[in-house]
Amino acid sequence: MEQLSIREQVKKIQDEVRDTSDLFPARASELLMTLSALLGNINDEIKKREIEYNKVLLGFLDSNEKANRAKIRADISPEYENKMEARNTKELAIELMRSLKYYLRAKGDEYQHTM
Repeated sequence: MEQLSIREQVKKIQDEVRDTSDLFPARASELLMTLSALLGNINDEIKKREIEYNKVLLGFLDSNEKANRAKIRADISPEYENKMEARNTKELAIELMRSLKYYLRAKGDEYQHTM
């Protein structure tokens, strides 16, 4: 069985939430719990990617290059791209969590009003 990356797992949840016309509250709760669990992994990934990027930046700074040029060179590196992908994944996960919480709250209110 193929192991999905953290980014792919979050994207899969995003697709399910987007493509499901009437998400059952139980499923929304499961997705919210999954996202909460993934958030720790995402933070670990951000830390790892930040360190990798900082090593690249330091390498450019150590090459006696001017600081602004070193920063620009580092910002076009694959390490910077990986760092930004990790940060964007975290933002996406947090926004999905907020959306699911709002959805569950609305469903709860809807249920209360039908009683």
